[in-house]
Amino acid sequence: MMKRLLIVMVSTGLLFGSCVSKKEYAALEAKQKKTQDLLNTATVKLNACEADKAAAMARITSLEERVAELKKDKNELIQSSKDLTILTQQGATNLEKSLESLKEKDLKISRLQDALTKKDSVTLALVTSLKKEVGLDDKDIEINVEKGVVFISLSDKVLFRSGSYNLSSRANEILGKVATVINSKPDFEALVEGHTDNVPYKKGVLEDNWDLSAKRSTAVVRKLMELGANPAQLIAAGRSQYVPLVPNDTKENKSTNRRTKIYILPKIDQFYEMIETEMKTLEAQDGGGI
Repeated sequence: MMKRLLIVMVSTGLLFGSCVSKKEYAALEAKQKKTQDLLNTATVKLNACEADKAAAMARITSLEERVAELKKDKNELIQSSKDLTILTQQGATNLEKSLESLKEKDLKISRLQDALTKKDSVTLALVTSLKKEVGLDDKDIEINVEKGVVFISLSDKVLFRSGSYNLSSRANEILGKVATVINSKPDFEALVEGHTDNVPYKKGVLEDNWDLSAKRSTAVVRKLMELGANPAQLIAAGRSQYVPLVPNDTKENKSTNRRTKIYILPKIDQFYEMIETEMKTLEAQDGGGI
């Protein structure tokens, strides 16, 4: 819209005999391009945030429903106790334990929800960092979230020559940026996953698409190490032809299925550590008990 307005303004100026220097025109055109780039970037970030928000809200809704069920159970248990005329000492003790158990479950769900919220915040920050570092201008590069896990999907055209596991010259630039992000997240691991189409492959020591996908994955891992990534954070895996994105029925679809995915994964033991820390913190605030 802004560019159309600029064209109309320039055309009007020419019709009335006014002269706009090439320098001024170039400046206006550069300003318009910068504005449009900013708008595009903002739109992408907004869409990512809205998707993450929707996923988070769905998780929160599920947890709230579970909490409501537990509260309902607790209320029914309390009501049942009121209907009893005589309670033995053992019965009273069991009832108290049941109520305490329900309280503990409510508490654990609440702390788990807090931990999940923190994890979602880390995920969003990681996506933003990757998009900023790697860029969004290439249609053969996708950065997104899948089942709560951040991933980068790279077309084989970006990394490899056709039918080969030797990396292209362009791979240095892209994988260098990925290595930078991995190094900035020492508490995360990078799972490199190779995928092929369904065309049978046999060349040299490679027997089939399993070999090719695994060889491409290890080639990427070695390059990431060469570019400075910590090898202790890297995992190589081959998926062959068995996880296609689309049917392998056209040349374009086969090209889509030939890809390398790099998952940026939080270390699972540290995720549980985060939950345990939250629980200990709450217990300390309550004086060591519930």
